[in-house]
Amino acid sequence: MNIEDVMEKDVIKFNELDRIVDVAQSFRDNKISGAPVVDDNNHVVGIISEGDIMRLIEIHSPKINLILPAPLDLIELPLRMKYELDEVAEDMQKAGSTVIDQIMTKKIIKISPDDSIPKAAKLMDSHKIKRLPVVDSEGKLVGIITRGDIIGSMVRGDE
Repeated sequence: MNIEDVMEKDVIKFNELDRIVDVAQSFRDNKISGAPVVDDNNHVVGIISEGDIMRLIEIHSPKINLILPAPLDLIELPLRMKYELDEVAEDMQKAGSTVIDQIMTKKIIKISPDDSIPKAAKLMDSHKIKRLPVVDSEGKLVGIITRGDIIGSMVRGDE
C-alpha cells in the first residue's frame, strides 16, 4: 500500500488571494483543519491551517486592561471598555478580510503518490505537521494525506 491508496483525492484547496473569513467558513463547513493553497496552474504554493488563523487572531486579540478602578473611574470604565471592544471588533473584521497569502505556511513539505505510508508518517512526525500535499512529477496537486488517513490505513490493512 502506498500514498495513492489512502490519500484524499477530492481536495479542498484555496487560492493565495482567498480571504481568511472564507477559509475559516470552509474549514467549519467541511470539518477540516487545513488545506493546500495552489496557484492558477494547481502547483502547491502553501498550506493554510487553523493554527495559522489562530496566530492571526492572537495578534488581533483584546487588549482590555482590567485593574481595580478608582471610584471616579467607575463612571468612565464602561465607556472605555466599549471603546476598546469596538477597536477589537474592528481589528477582527480586518483580520477576517486578510488574504491567506499573508499568513499561510510557505515552507511546504510534499510527498509523491508513489511514496510509502511510513515515509509520510515519518515526514509528518519529524516536521510536526498534520497533513502533506501529494503532488505529481510536475509538482501539481493530486491529493492530500493526513494523520487520520495514515491511521485509517492501519485498519484497512487488517481487512
